[in-house]
Amino acid sequence: MNPLNPLHSQSADIGPIAVGRRGMLTRCGMGMGALALAGLMNQDTARAEEPLNPMLPRPAQFPSKIRHVIHLFMNGGPSHVDTFDHKPELQRRAGEMISSGNLATERPTGALFASPFRCRKYGESGLTVSELFHNTAQHADDLCVIRSMHADVPNHEPSLLLMNCGEARLVRPSMGSWLTYGLGTENQNLPAFVAMCPGGYPIQESQNWQSGFLPGVYQGTYIDTKHTDIEKLIENIRNDRITSTEQAKQLGLLRFLNKQHLQERPGDAQLEARIQSYELAYRMQSDAADAFDVSREPKHVLDMYGEGVNARQILIARRLVERGVRFVQVWHGDGQPWDNHDDIEVNHRRLAKQCDQAIGALLTDLKQRGMLDETLVIWGGEFGRTPVVELPKQGANAGKINGRDHNHWGYTTWLAGGGVRGGYVHGATDEFGFKAVENPVHVHDLHATILKLIGFDHEKFTYRYAGRDYRLTDLYGKVVEELIA
Repeated sequence: MNPLNPLHSQSADIGPIAVGRRGMLTRCGMGMGALALAGLMNQDTARAEEPLNPMLPRPAQFPSKIRHVIHLFMNGGPSHVDTFDHKPELQRRAGEMISSGNLATERPTGALFASPFRCRKYGESGLTVSELFHNTAQHADDLCVIRSMHADVPNHEPSLLLMNCGEARLVRPSMGSWLTYGLGTENQNLPAFVAMCPGGYPIQESQNWQSGFLPGVYQGTYIDTKHTDIEKLIENIRNDRITSTEQAKQLGLLRFLNKQHLQERPGDAQLEARIQSYELAYRMQSDAADAFDVSREPKHVLDMYGEGVNARQILIARRLVERGVRFVQVWHGDGQPWDNHDDIEVNHRRLAKQCDQAIGALLTDLKQRGMLDETLVIWGGEFGRTPVVELPKQGANAGKINGRDHNHWGYTTWLAGGGVRGGYVHGATDEFGFKAVENPVHVHDLHATILKLIGFDHEKFTYRYAGRDYRLTDLYGKVVEELIA
């Protein structure tokens, strides 16, 4: 039995006559077990027969200042050598052919390709950052930059799932789902886990924020932030056909019917998730309209974040964590991602311009509000890009020789906020930026470290499913202690 699981943990191979944990507690000891469990979960014992609320806030395994996570996901793979991993040798030897050994790439590549962007040092730490992220670099002394990240393959689909779910092939819960499963949420009127992606789903679609085998209540709520109208931003947020009083009566009837249904099927996680979703949808009608309406911000705040859909969704991320939302993922590079196989100078400059000002503003805003210490900010993509140019290939780069291929051998991610070591650079890629060679950090190691920062031992933070205990880091991962302040 897993003590971390606020719900029962039922294997998929248990038949319909099996009794879930809650049912067993109710049947044994004249129901005293259920009363005790309800007390432990800070619920009124008089309501112990009702489904426990799986989204109630809960403490982590050990103390942590971090209460929220904002994941700034640069969809498509930004080039580390053009952003946060400057390589002077790459600039000096541009045009040379090098041997990459057994470092296979997805597509044919050629000579070393110099970065078209200037770099300079920022802050007391002297962190070298590209001109593309000048505003973000104003917080150089708050950034914990990992220059030795590596993944498994140079393909989007498995790398996206690995970064988001800790597993490249099989269905697994996403990082946001794991955290809401472990911590619940501080605001019962908003989703605990929000995934904002303008213009539709990314590659692998909702699998990126799936709950997997965790109860469905922990799945991320998708928001299409290209819309500004609250009724388009969040579908069915209002009911114009009946009054709120009539709607409350409908919900009461639905609650009664679902409760009857649940009594016949104790421990049905899908049914419990459905009940919770109806309840949340009703409560969201007032709070969501407020949280997603950035026009309620003062003009100086709007000016600080800048214009455009990406600036707006980063500001929404701050408004959500301010209201107690546990995990917010902000996707950038929707219809035109950071996957720049050609025209990297034009495209990376355009993409960075869409988000750099807002990222710098987010860090400033969180700090001014005293929230940076309780919020973990994560920046990065599913992999990086090669220091060598991608050769023309039909359908890949339109015959141009001015872009970079996928590179999972070495790339950059940075962290900021509570518990991280600011103004610190961890690890390194080789002299050209092809492979992580110093203190390499795998995605599993990053996940293990993030969990420790939030208050969990990644080896003991598990969920029992189909006869075994699963975790975000699967069977791998080690905490990178140097990243922790």
